[in-house]
Amino acid sequence: MYQKHDVHYEIDDLDRDILNILIADAKTPYTEIANQLIVSAGTIHVRMKKLETLGIVQGSTLMIDPVRLGYDMTAFLGVYLEHGSDYEKVVEELRKIPEVVEAYFTTGEYSIFLKIHCRNTQHLYDLLNHKVQSIKSVVRTDTLICLAESIKRQIKL
Repeated sequence: MYQKHDVHYEIDDLDRDILNILIADAKTPYTEIANQLIVSAGTIHVRMKKLETLGIVQGSTLMIDPVRLGYDMTAFLGVYLEHGSDYEKVVEELRKIPEVVEAYFTTGEYSIFLKIHCRNTQHLYDLLNHKVQSIKSVVRTDTLICLAESIKRQIKL
């Protein structure tokens, strides 16, 4: 199911400062953040709990470099569906494919836009022909091979 983001929350400068420090380095201890912002560690803890409760901060994530694990190719797939109404069923099937790391329901030419990691071109070929294109309602795909990732970041507050 796609996510709706129709509620906006107002945060203050302290919240922004806390988030920007954590965006730069998510492992920064609350005590260090407190020292930088000249507030108590308890204040940082309370603010972070509030930001989590509001859904602004959604857990924490361990980032793994797929290249260091042998996944030397990143590709983007534009997926054409026979019926747009099959989106949720197709996404459930895509969730079963570990190489699919991101999926977006989009407007425009594609119904779904995917980001995948593969070990090499043969792996990409197998993934396309035996997994993605075999999903019912997938009519065809367009593949864009990523040559370099130039920007990857969180939104700056």
